[in-house]
Amino acid sequence: MTPVLGIDVGGSSIKCGIVDVDTGRINGEFIVRPTPQPSTPEAVMAVIAEMIAPLPQTPAVGFAIPSVVKGGRARTAANIDAAWLDADLVALARQTLRREAVFLNDADAAGLAEMSWGSGRGTSGTVVMVTFGTGIGTALFTDGRLFPNTELGHLELRGMDGEKWAAASVRTALGLDWPAWIARVNEYLERLHALLWPDVFILGGAVSERYEEFASLLVSPAELRPATFGGQAGVMGAALAATGRFPGAPKAHSGRSRTEP
Repeated sequence: MTPVLGIDVGGSSIKCGIVDVDTGRINGEFIVRPTPQPSTPEAVMAVIAEMIAPLPQTPAVGFAIPSVVKGGRARTAANIDAAWLDADLVALARQTLRREAVFLNDADAAGLAEMSWGSGRGTSGTVVMVTFGTGIGTALFTDGRLFPNTELGHLELRGMDGEKWAAASVRTALGLDWPAWIARVNEYLERLHALLWPDVFILGGAVSERYEEFASLLVSPAELRPATFGGQAGVMGAALAATGRFPGAPKAHSGRSRTEP
């Protein structure tokens, strides 16, 4: 057993747990807390410090966040406070949690979990993981290798970001029934398919746990599969990324500022 702490920071909740990255299982308690508002890095890290205090120490920790992550820094902040922009994430984890950490995009993390242990395991060709939540996240894989930070929830659809039209939060906010919401999802998937021509779409996020209720309404030329791990996928994939085992996933970063030698 190789235990690794995984943490998934979302627009509405923060999740964490100890993942056995050899088997793809969460060991012990899966902890969920509301994301503080405003969701500044300091406020989020304070909540995380409380959440992980009762958990055993692990040799590595992975963070999934709703941002493009390059060189250990957040480059976007679509569903989290703008104070995350250009934040040195590794240094932040070291200062507030006294731990070294790897950070990656939250949809990429969910995709790593599904490709390693879930619905995408052993799948070649082009696979797109789509997570429906506060926004829409995407993770792109070609022959099992991650192409990170795709952020295709922000492609234009009806004059707006696609996630503003078809995210799960839109369904909740507008009180849409399954047919009305899935019509929006189908429109989004059609646009995504026209751009990437994937062989498989894996549909994730917490709503995937109710897949059987709307599966018959989905339409796509690509094969459609429900995600295996639902709302736990981000935690699991973040933990896997921290091991450096998955091709295309980010590696541990020094956390030095760009002005340091």
